[in-house]
Amino acid sequence: MSPGTSSLLRHERLFIGGSWVAPQDGAIVQSLDPSTGRPWASVAFGGPRDVDRAVDAARTALAGPWRRMPGHERAALLHKLADLYRQHAPELATLETRDNGRALRETRLDTGAHPRWFQYYASLAETLGGRTIPVDDSVHAFTTRVPVGVVGAITPWNVPLMSAVWKLAPALAAGCTVVLKPAEQTPVTTLELARLIEAAGFPPGVVNVVPGGPEVGAALVAHPDVDKISFTGEGATAKAILRNGADNLKRFGFELGGKAPHVIFADADLDQALNAATGSAFALCGQSCALGSRVLVERPVYERVVEEFARRAGRVRVGMPLDPATHMGPQAHEAQLRKTLSYIDIGKDEGAQLVAGGARLTDGAMEDGWFVAPTVFANVDNDMRIAREEIFGPVAALIPFDGEDEAVALANASDYGLAAGLWTRDASRAHRVAARIESGIVWVNTYRFLRWSTPYGGLKHSGWGRENGLEGLDGYLETRTTVVSTTGQFADPFAQ
Repeated sequence: MSPGTSSLLRHERLFIGGSWVAPQDGAIVQSLDPSTGRPWASVAFGGPRDVDRAVDAARTALAGPWRRMPGHERAALLHKLADLYRQHAPELATLETRDNGRALRETRLDTGAHPRWFQYYASLAETLGGRTIPVDDSVHAFTTRVPVGVVGAITPWNVPLMSAVWKLAPALAAGCTVVLKPAEQTPVTTLELARLIEAAGFPPGVVNVVPGGPEVGAALVAHPDVDKISFTGEGATAKAILRNGADNLKRFGFELGGKAPHVIFADADLDQALNAATGSAFALCGQSCALGSRVLVERPVYERVVEEFARRAGRVRVGMPLDPATHMGPQAHEAQLRKTLSYIDIGKDEGAQLVAGGARLTDGAMEDGWFVAPTVFANVDNDMRIAREEIFGPVAALIPFDGEDEAVALANASDYGLAAGLWTRDASRAHRVAARIESGIVWVNTYRFLRWSTPYGGLKHSGWGRENGLEGLDGYLETRTTVVSTTGQFADPFAQ
């Protein structure tokens, strides 16, 4: 699975209907290594006709063996996939690092945990059931849970494998079939995942993988035989998806952007709070929707936090992402590098105080890559663009506040509501503040704690629905009510 150093890794087939097939109206494109800006893999991209083939295969599988397969048999396949994934996790981590530039130490941690998602949803597939509804002795009323149908899953470039796993595991547990479209910048690991799905023995057409550009996503969204779209990405794209997929009343699940407040009260354990705040500000090279990029600090400790934040930003080892010693790799693609650098200029123009970073890094091996220094702005006003808009780069905005009410007001003064964090030694305050923050998930005295069993998703412009946990499975199920008469009698309405 690992690419050689002298030639491109070649993934020049799509995975459709259980077979590796050439694109009908797509192309063979090169994937660029963000650390060098040079091609490292050659990948098949599909087109609208390939989407048609994939959806047809998924619809056939849904109507055939997959729909009839008992939950415990689907669970067995998910367990086998988990075992295969675990065996290949180190190779998958390396490939993900090559494809999107994320530091190897991070991708190894992620891929090592991914099998737990398949295991968790396998357990739910085995126990999935409805309920009996008490009415009266004349009827037996009950519910059953049935799959939504064919799912179009569209994943982002920042965490391609994680997002694919988060969508596949509950969809397959529910009995859905899937057409998976990875981001055009990072298709390689999703195709490698398809190889594991094939090896695990899933019936043909249950999972199909069609990389490609916007035209592939548009064809998948508009397809009349796709019953649900699960999308992770930008809000503007989600709005286009809604317009494009509205004609046949698809179901939609959206995990969108964020501008997470990370609230530090003066009574917090500052060392631990700073560990979390700096870690969450620069994780994934800042390319995370749950990034703790708005750091709200109570005024008595504000200057100390600013000083320490700047010092710790200088300790981040930015470098070639395959080096295990590297803390932070490059931005995933050149357009994102330009976006991050433009926001650094915006922060300066708005009058924020640059206390660390603020520049592209081109020393040594980083010369041709898309690297940027961890950047910290102090004395930021919450109305500044760097505090309100999602940058998706390693740029932290430090904002002072006075007291709980202002902290909550600043935290909620955002179009987003995906994630939030807060640090305090006061348990009562922790509960009070967490309950008032408008966010889909609130981490107290920790940050970015993500598990297969904990629901994840946003309020406001951060999305619809939830991934992970029982709620993540619900998004791929419909409820059918069945009412059976115990008497077989039905009065003639026209007898009198």
